[in-house]
Amino acid sequence: MAPAVSLSELLQQRRIVVCCGSGGVGKTTTAAVLALSAARVGRRAVVVTIDPAKRLADALGLDGLTGTPMRIEGDWPGELSAMMLDTKSTFDGLVVANASSAEQGQRILDNRFYKNISEALSGTQEYMAMEKLYELHQRTDFDLIVVDTPPTRHALDFIDAPRRLSRFLDHRLFRVVISPGRGMMRAVNVAAQTFLRTVAKVVGAEVIDDAVAFFQAFDGMEEGFRERAAAVAELLSDDDTAFVLVASPRRDTIEEARYFADKLAEAGIAVRALVVNRMHPRFGSGVVGRAQEQADARKGTDLGGLYQNLADFELVASREEEHLAGLADAVHPAPVVRVPFLSSDVHDLDGLSKVAEYLL
Repeated sequence: MAPAVSLSELLQQRRIVVCCGSGGVGKTTTAAVLALSAARVGRRAVVVTIDPAKRLADALGLDGLTGTPMRIEGDWPGELSAMMLDTKSTFDGLVVANASSAEQGQRILDNRFYKNISEALSGTQEYMAMEKLYELHQRTDFDLIVVDTPPTRHALDFIDAPRRLSRFLDHRLFRVVISPGRGMMRAVNVAAQTFLRTVAKVVGAEVIDDAVAFFQAFDGMEEGFRERAAAVAELLSDDDTAFVLVASPRRDTIEEARYFADKLAEAGIAVRALVVNRMHPRFGSGVVGRAQEQADARKGTDLGGLYQNLADFELVASREEEHLAGLADAVHPAPVVRVPFLSSDVHDLDGLSKVAEYLL
């Protein structure tokens, strides 16, 4: 088991930091803070969001992001860039890179079936996120890549995407379809032909023809995709990649985070840090009892109301710590970082700097 290190040390020692967790727990803000903090210690950092929602742009105080890293100017010795995954252009680039010729690549890009699946097929976004991560990792202009993933269950797809692609490419039916010199209708048996004719009546014969043409145009490219998927899977489990689990102290999000930590452990991936946002403050041992006594004694007065508020806050805070205890044990020895409720939402670099005071 690797020794525990602080978030500050992770930012200086690792090449990739993946922020994962449920929706609405401050995951995007955490990713933005980590990238900004890395730039402030002199690293060239890029933060990339896989989530199509525009939370990252909002957190950075930007109007929007594109599929190309956008440089953000500021008074830091390093560099800070941000981008949002563009699934379609990433898939197009992967096709062109693996095609044996410009003609083969263009034939696939022009195929109507490809145009549909490159954005709509289940799992495409997750695999293209992995491809973009690998692409950024191969570049020499970034010291640190911070990834903001979709909510938990989808982030698990993100992690498993390389393995699922490999399994698909090794599937017997896929190999039959792309067999050179043979069309699908000649390669499969009569039962399969009957099935395809039935499907064609529902979706149209052109759709089937486009699908067959796509897979046959893909012939010879599968090995490149397979090798890249294996390289991406290896990158995720490499010690140079750190997973940071982000949660809030609510019971449901703690349970979701525990589920994610367990799945990461099954994949042989350790959680390097646990960030818990929006924690209620604690005022010391025994405060609940003493504050409640004072509230009861002064019931009906303004001072009694203040004591009651104090007792209620401390009670909520103590319950949050109880919820958190099991999760902290599950990710041990990863450090647990607590970020309190702030007086305002985070929507610019000043807000990110405020969070950084607690996060780091």
